[in-house]
Amino acid sequence: MTGDVTGAGVADRSFTVTPGDPEEPTVARMLRRSEEYAHELYPVESVHMLHVEELRSPSVRFLVARAKASGAPLACGAVVLYPDRTGEIKRMCVDTGARRQGVGAQVLAALESAARVEGVRTMRLETGVAQPEAIALYRTFGYAERGPFGSYRDDPLSIFMERHLDD
Repeated sequence: MTGDVTGAGVADRSFTVTPGDPEEPTVARMLRRSEEYAHELYPVESVHMLHVEELRSPSVRFLVARAKASGAPLACGAVVLYPDRTGEIKRMCVDTGARRQGVGAQVLAALESAARVEGVRTMRLETGVAQPEAIALYRTFGYAERGPFGSYRDDPLSIFMERHLDD
């Protein structure tokens, strides 16, 4: 995805969402904190995250929201693009200090936009039951619960969701 997606709907438009590098030190720290948080909430077998090096794959679009004033990362997310015109949201995380400011919604909107450019028609994701804010965000965007997909197995700690981008 090229260009910026600014914080539409956020009164001060104080951040931008652009392609990023998951190995850039401040972004890598955010990703590590996200992993640590996931491991606090769930047992190892219920955490399904791409490793940082996998986020640099040609089939992944990785985006970072940054504060305009400082350049500090506020959130990041990735979408994996599959040949069957589906995309899977991976590694969505928002810095604790940036929550409830619309940053996560803008990263999700930008990921969907990047997926549309690549011809994706259906977006899927797996999230955990202990993350009600993430679940609410996905529902707001029109994601509905569905069963496991791909290599996922049914897990009482997981919620699987899907959205058709044409809807």
